[in-house]
Amino acid sequence: MEAASDPLSWDSIPSIPPSAMRAVKDITFGSIAGMVSKVFEHPFDLTKVRLQSQVLDTTARFNGPIDCVRGLYRGLPAPIVAAMLENASLFMSYSEFQNVIRRINSQPSSHELSLPQLALAGGGAGAVTSFLLQLVKCKMQVQMIAPKPLSVSIPESTAAATLDSSLGTVSRPLPGPIAVLMSVIRTEGLRGLWLGQTGTLIRECGGGAAWFATKEFVGTKLIKRRGSELTRKDIVPWESALSGACAGGVFNFSMFPADSIKSTMQTEEDLRPRGSNAPKPTFIGTAKAMYRAQGVKGLYAGCGITVARSIPSSAIIFLIYDGLSSRFG
Repeated sequence: MEAASDPLSWDSIPSIPPSAMRAVKDITFGSIAGMVSKVFEHPFDLTKVRLQSQVLDTTARFNGPIDCVRGLYRGLPAPIVAAMLENASLFMSYSEFQNVIRRINSQPSSHELSLPQLALAGGGAGAVTSFLLQLVKCKMQVQMIAPKPLSVSIPESTAAATLDSSLGTVSRPLPGPIAVLMSVIRTEGLRGLWLGQTGTLIRECGGGAAWFATKEFVGTKLIKRRGSELTRKDIVPWESALSGACAGGVFNFSMFPADSIKSTMQTEEDLRPRGSNAPKPTFIGTAKAMYRAQGVKGLYAGCGITVARSIPSSAIIFLIYDGLSSRFG
């Protein structure tokens, strides 16, 4: 008797080309992995942004990571959606760039790429995801310490947030992600949504190359310990988690100065308003100002907690993505 087909098998869905099915799987698995990891990492990311944003302040707003935890999940809805989009596009782009490299080199789709080729595909995937919005998240994460509210229309039903009197601020309603988004478009136009894009592009492009290359390198080493004939598809859960953890640490530490400059640029107008006629901050100008203010230390403000966050977060992402890929093809 013929065995019944697996009802959960994606390949049983008719009339979908293999390439399109692979893209659907990458989008779905990446979205799930990004959503789960973001809930875990958000408090750490909020702390990082707040520490980065005070580098140019004459008086520090926070004494350290523990002092940053007020409004712990402030700005979470936007990062949840962004994480789903980012990871979906990241894994889909990574697969597509690998296919492009194979086609250029006239290699079959089953051919395993070299580590430099995988790094190139990862850098391309990172460049694609760099155009997803980071600005709204950063602005929401510093609203509670901004000297004045954003000039946005806030519904009366919005709950007021009571702030620490030691910061010299008062209770006020805080706008949500849509209000922040519309405020930026109204005041700066669509171009304003990509303030700090240079830093984001450097971080995501270089970081994507480092992230995927490190994961593939460590993962392959672990797999080959069990048998030289095994391939990347034979990875087991603990190997996915360990190689992903290594990738997260390398990504964030290597690209952290670019991330610090990006976050400072994106929160400048909220924390240190200079007026509508003042020139907009530039990547090089902000980098010089941060270095003058605190030296190399300023470029790595919040690095410790970021790396500590990225290690388990990246482990979660690859554990979920590889697990779903193994289960559903």
